[in-house]
Amino acid sequence: QSRHVVEGTPAQPASLRSCARFADILADMPAPDDAELRAPDRPVNDRGEIRFRVRYHECDPGGVAHHSSYLPWFEMGRTEILRDSGVSYADMERAGVFLVITRMDVRYRRPAFYDQELLLRVRVSGGGRARIDHEYELFAQSTDGKAGELLSTAASTLACVGRDGRPRPLPDWLSPGAHAPPGG
Repeated sequence: QSRHVVEGTPAQPASLRSCARFADILADMPAPDDAELRAPDRPVNDRGEIRFRVRYHECDPGGVAHHSSYLPWFEMGRTEILRDSGVSYADMERAGVFLVITRMDVRYRRPAFYDQELLLRVRVSGGGRARIDHEYELFAQSTDGKAGELLSTAASTLACVGRDGRPRPLPDWLSPGAHAPPGG
């Protein structure tokens, strides 16, 4: 059985090459200083929602939102929960704290269409010392601005890693038990 060799090393599956590149990128960043990552002024919400329209480039030629468009929408929802507390993912990354997707489960129920207004609800559903779980519900927005027909549901797990790509604890203020209801 032959093995492929690339630049003197046995060929690796694409996923391992991607992880190695990610670790190289992280290693080239300035040394971490967790003191730079300030805790937010208020607790991070345990849920949130965003409203947006399906953009043209997110659709197939028939005007239906492509299934790959849903993942960035879910990321937008997670990002806004954090941003509402006064901290951004960029702040965390500068301090050497990275959240990487380890699981994503999406259920597509109905299609979304070009220029349709959508409502995405996100909630923190659990986690642990170095991971955080989210659940998502994507709705067509009704004419009164409320949730209309349910289009998709999803669940994700994000792991907390350092610049070296190895697991590390979540900051205390980001641990699932530290989240609070909006306004709480």
